[in-house]
Formats: sequence, structure tokens, C-alpha cells
Amino acid sequence: MKNFQDEKQRDLLINKSDGTNKFLTTDQGVKINDDNNSLKAGERGPSLLEDFILREKITHFDHERIPERIVHARGSGAHGFFEVTNPIPELTKAGFLQEKGLKTPVFTRFSTVAGSRGSTDLARDVRGFSVKFYTQEGIYDLVGNNVPVFFIQDASKFPDLIHAVKPEPHNEIPQAASAHDTFWDFISLMPESMHMIMWAMSDRAIPRSYRMMEGFGVHTFRLINEAGESVFVKFHWKPKLGTHAVAWDEAQKISGKNPDFHRQDLWEAIEAGNFPEWDLGVQIIPSEDENKYEFDLLDPTKLVPEELVPVTIIGRMVLNKNPDNFFAETEQIAFHPGHVVPGIDFTNDPLLQGRLFSYTDTQLSRLGSPNFHEIPINRSVAPVHNNQRDGHMRQEINTGRVSYHPNSLGGGCPYQAKIAEGGFASFNERIDAHKIRERSESFNDHFGQAKLFFNSQTPAEKSHIVKALRFELGKVETTAIRIRMLGLLSQVDQELAEKVAIGLGATVPPVLEKPLNHGVSPENENGKQESTTVEQSVKSSDALSMLKNPVNSPTIASRKVAIICADGVSEAAVSNMKKALLQEDAKGCIVAPHLGAVISDTDGEIHADFSFLTASSVLFDAVYIPDGVGLTVLAESDEVNEFLSDAYKHCKVIGADGRAVSILSAANFASKITNDDEGLIVTKEAASEKFAKDFIQAMGKHRFWEREPNLYN
Repeated sequence: MKNFQDEKQRDLLINKSDGTNKFLTTDQGVKINDDNNSLKAGERGPSLLEDFILREKITHFDHERIPERIVHARGSGAHGFFEVTNPIPELTKAGFLQEKGLKTPVFTRFSTVAGSRGSTDLARDVRGFSVKFYTQEGIYDLVGNNVPVFFIQDASKFPDLIHAVKPEPHNEIPQAASAHDTFWDFISLMPESMHMIMWAMSDRAIPRSYRMMEGFGVHTFRLINEAGESVFVKFHWKPKLGTHAVAWDEAQKISGKNPDFHRQDLWEAIEAGNFPEWDLGVQIIPSEDENKYEFDLLDPTKLVPEELVPVTIIGRMVLNKNPDNFFAETEQIAFHPGHVVPGIDFTNDPLLQGRLFSYTDTQLSRLGSPNFHEIPINRSVAPVHNNQRDGHMRQEINTGRVSYHPNSLGGGCPYQAKIAEGGFASFNERIDAHKIRERSESFNDHFGQAKLFFNSQTPAEKSHIVKALRFELGKVETTAIRIRMLGLLSQVDQELAEKVAIGLGATVPPVLEKPLNHGVSPENENGKQESTTVEQSVKSSDALSMLKNPVNSPTIASRKVAIICADGVSEAAVSNMKKALLQEDAKGCIVAPHLGAVISDTDGEIHADFSFLTASSVLFDAVYIPDGVGLTVLAESDEVNEFLSDAYKHCKVIGADGRAVSILSAANFASKITNDDEGLIVTKEAASEKFAKDFIQAMGKHRFWEREPNLYN
């Protein structure tokens, strides 16, 4: 099969329009003589209705905005490719997974779930992680999240979940936040959400970057090979940069300093050539093992521990090109879990089944036409031939008199493809059952995997979950909701519930309140939906902890370091650090009391990238104060003290050499330095290569969370 990674093939997906050295025209291609004045009856007379140029321009402007996505409205995306590194033809006949080295163009969109398009990137929220593969057999969409499970088990509850988490309808408050009564009221009555709540209250919900988070297909899917044999599959995206997060206090401050933090981070990394990369892995479960585990493979609130089914890497994704136009590509791209190719099929997961209906329906509303597949970013690179016709904004020009099947006037064309010719065929699964509105008893365990997740975290990560729950439930005004949640948390971990209760000034209830009907209607309440806790065969899974999963080769590629400077700074020290960072594909940014030039100790000029007014430590990964003379202005600066205090509180690497070490002492860091904090890199020697090496090595650890008071122990 041919690779589709070259620019010409990619450009087939997009109608590019570069106006350089071109005449201004109307949408019909008519050259415009005057774009500054409307057609009027005399210089000061009324405008004329016949001014088709004005009407076209204003009409298009009036309709520039389309309804935003109900969920995942706030997002960013990029082009790239997927390359097969470990073909799996024995498992699937999907053409894009057959040959080692085969590349398929992709467009990937990352997003938050709850907020509007104008909300912050750093909300505590699940992140969407969706990939559109432009395969030779048609479009395949892997529509996932950065969390492997979901809040609910059945699609019928999705509108309720989203209504609960969205801003409350009476006052449209709060935006992009789950810390309010209606969300936790819903959660406190839906024990099936407890596993997802553990993930959402963990640092997974406040990633450092889109480039530093995992992605999951969430549901169990099927793979089908040429022989028609099927296996179950779970999809995993694993970032090459590792999985990292920010601190909650830091996330809130970033939202104020730069609400576009993740969007800008992705854009700038790609522009700088630091292309984000992920491995695609699969967990394969033989069909005969469907009922082997203590959880149900069709339950979207459950995961398959990697200790039971290891992840096998089958390929890699590289994002290497930013969109040319945000609206035309990132905003108009339309994902759908029902976009599959031969060799990939669905399961009876009740949440997935509902999504197969919902996505088409929402694209019709959002993009306004059943022809949304003809928008360039959504176009298949595989030929499209069918009898669909007309509709709003139709672009395809179909020729001939036949638009139906079967037909004889058109020679029977377009004709059906046999399975051997690549025709799609669903897995031949036997189904013999009564129509019923119930859930399987195998879906009843709502706490077993929530316990597994919490038990898998490090003490620092557990502390962050406690803090998150205190914050979220502390925003809840209704006491009864807080108490119900404490009862549910006690089923996950008693000490967790007690720690959260202390922050709320409450007491964990001795008996768990039974939520009304456990989410089922009264006429069907027959005991099947009682919440239970099933003992897990895996007691702790390192794969579920971010801190237990460092990358094999720690890297600081694309990280940003704030280099705090003032007049008199050592030019050699600044140059030495910037050079060392550049060699690691990281960037040193000069932050000074003012913009313009800082005069070095050799009377040279060092350009300031930011002032303390336009920058904050929360926008950087580490802080370095280089040696210099006359550093009193920094030692006495409230802005510098705040900069360093926040960096320390957020567990970042802070370095100082030569005379700059005194600034740390002035900022009350003296005791911390003597206590051998591994994240504080100091030396009396200026412009030392060893110092730069030690600083960079410490940055490779990302954060030093042991600085935090350990609230869990």
C-alpha cells in the first residue's frame, strides 16, 4: 500500500487559499474594485440594495459562527501521521495496520469537556483525545479521552451528566468547573461514577500539556481478521514525553495568566520542530476470555489492568503540522466513533451504542447539513461513491441519471463490494434475548476499581486527590450532598473519606445512604442494580500512577526555563545556560524588571523576552537566577520573591549560581537550601558546566512533589 505522508497528498484534504499576490474577489470569483465603500446613491446618500458585494460580505460575516460543540467545545488540533511499527494482520484486516512502515495521515484534536469555547485550558476536567485516520479504506475515528473510563454505564444518562456539570441554568455559573451543587448532587446519587471521580480528582485532570497526557479509546472494541475471527481490544496512546501534570494552585493561576496555555504550548512546540509523539498500544483479549475477569469488558466505568493484559505497541503517531486555519480545520472537524473501517467493529457496550447515534445527530445540528463529510478536513482520501444526493451545501457534483440501487440504467453502479473485495461486514455475533430495560448484574461493582485506582497512587498523588475533593466539595453549598459524597468515598477508602471530611468540617456517615433507586426506574428496581464492591485480583497497578511511570529516557525537550535577569547579570552565565538548554531542545526565556535590553556585566545587551508584569513562574517549567553584580534590585523585588515562592510551592526546579545564591536567601530559601532539597540547584561557582548539567538533570524529574505537606499521611 502507498504511503500518504507527502505534502501534496495532505493538501488534498484541505482547500488551501493563499491570497499572496492575488486580487481581492467575491465568493464567486469576481474581482473587487473597492472594498472600502458600500454602493450609495451619492456620496452621502442611502446605500443601495443592489450592492451584491456588501450583501455577500455582511451575510457571510453574520453566519461565521456555528453552534459550538455541546461538549468538547474548547479544543486544539494538529495534523500528523500514524506509522505502523508492529503490524497485526493476524488480528485485524484493517489496511492501515497491515505493513510495517506504512504511514497514514491523521488529524488529532484535544479538548476539555465541560467548558465553552471561550473557557480556560486549565480547568479541572477530562480531556478529549480524538484521532481521525485518513486511511485508504475510508475514515477511521478513534474518539477517546485522556482517562480510560467514564462516569456512566449507559448512554441514557449522558444528557443528565452533562446537564449536571454544565453551568447551572438559573445563573449560568460556574463556567468550565465541576465544583458546584448540581454536578455533585448527580454524582452522589450515581455510585457507578466513583471510579471516574477518582481519575477526575487526580492530577490526570490538570495535565501539564496535551503533549504530556495519555489517550484511551475508553470502550472495548473488536478487531476482525481476514478469516472473520474476532478479539476484543482496548486502545492506548502513550506519550513519548511522559505523563505530567501541574499543581492545582498553579492551574488556577495559569487560567488567569494565560487561559490559552495548552493551545499555545501545542502550537509553539510544533512550530519549533518539537513534534509531539505517542505510541499506540492495544490490549488484546481473546473472545473466549470475555467473562474471565471480575469486571465486565462491556462496562465503560471499568478498565483492564495492564498486569492482567499487557499493552502491545503497534505504531506511533507524530503531529508535525499546525492547522492553516483554526475554524476550517480544528473547529469544523467532525469525529464519530461510528466511523470505522473493515477489521474494526463495535461491542455491545451500552454507552458506546448510544454514542453511535449521538455523534451523527450532533454533527447535523452543529455543521448544519448531512454533507459535513464534504468539508475538506472531513473528506476521505478513499474514493466516495454512493446514492446520497443533494442537501444543504452539497459540494459533490454527481453526474448521470441514476441515484438509486439496484438499477439497470447505470449498469448496477455503484455496486456492492464483497467482503473479499474490502466490503465492510459486522462481526457475526449471535444475539438471542428479550427486549428489556435493565443492566447486567456484572455491572454492579461501583467501588472495586475505584479502590484499585486510589491504592495505586503514590502518597503525593493521594494527597492531591484529597485536596481536589476538599476544593470541589467545599464549593458545594448543600450539606446533604457533601455528606452523601463522604459516604461514597468511605466505600473507596475510609482514610480518604476522613481526610476529606476534615477539610469540610464534617463527619463521615457511619452508614452509606442508599441513593434513590440507584439510577434505575422504580418499576424495574429488582435488586440487580445494588452497588457492590468486588475484590480485585490486581491490588495495585503502577500503570495507573503518573509518578510510578517515568519515561525510560527523561527529557526536557520543549520545556521553558525562566532566566531572571537585571542589569549587571553575568553574560557568560546566561549564555552558558541557554546553550545547555538548547542542546536539550529546551528554551531559556529572559525575564527582567522591564522589557527591552538588560545590560550585562560586560556592557553587552541581553534582550528581555518578558517583564515581571507579563510573565509568571506558572508559565515556566523551571527558574534560573544567573550570577551577576548589583543584584540588589532582584533581592528586594516583591515580584521576584513571588516568582520564586510560587515556583517553589509548585515543586519546580530552582537554580542559582555565584552571587545569585544570595537572592534565594533573601527570599527565605536559606533553610531549604541547607536541607538538601533536590530541586534546588545552587553553587557558588558561576557559569559552571556541571551546574547546568545538574540543573537539566533535575528538570528531567519534572517536579519535586515531596516538598508539599503530605496531607494523606
